[in-house]
Amino acid sequence: MRQHKDCNFSYAGLKTQVRLAIESRNLCTDDIPISSATEEDRQLRANIAASFQRIAVLHLEDRCQRAVEWALKMEPSIKHFVVSGGVASNQYVRARLNHIAEKNGLQLVSPPPSLCTDNGVMIAWTGIEHFVAGRFEDPPPADEPDDMQFEN
Repeated sequence: MRQHKDCNFSYAGLKTQVRLAIESRNLCTDDIPISSATEEDRQLRANIAASFQRIAVLHLEDRCQRAVEWALKMEPSIKHFVVSGGVASNQYVRARLNHIAEKNGLQLVSPPPSLCTDNGVMIAWTGIEHFVAGRFEDPPPADEPDDMQFEN
């Protein structure tokens, strides 16, 4: 997906490469727990996992850099880069995205990792941020028909 100059994500090709790496090394991951594997097998599994994480995060960095550039072009006064949700609970991801923020003169803002894995909390947090910033609409009148509340 690197050849596409947009912000879309797909890890399908990366997952295929990981599967092929596992298969080419005859790793049997289905019925042998890591605790029972040989030292060589454990190291190989760790190397594949670390490589997957590194490439996945590089892809994330690339897309986030594009998004930040676009956002700054649209609104040059932006000062913060918000990262939330499950991805923000990973310290390595946070560190790499903090690098993107600093490179663009932004401050990385993220909730505590313990809150990042709860999507309900993340949605509520986003709602609070919008409310505090004055970005909200009044709810529709209670007597308005349900099918009139949302536009397509």
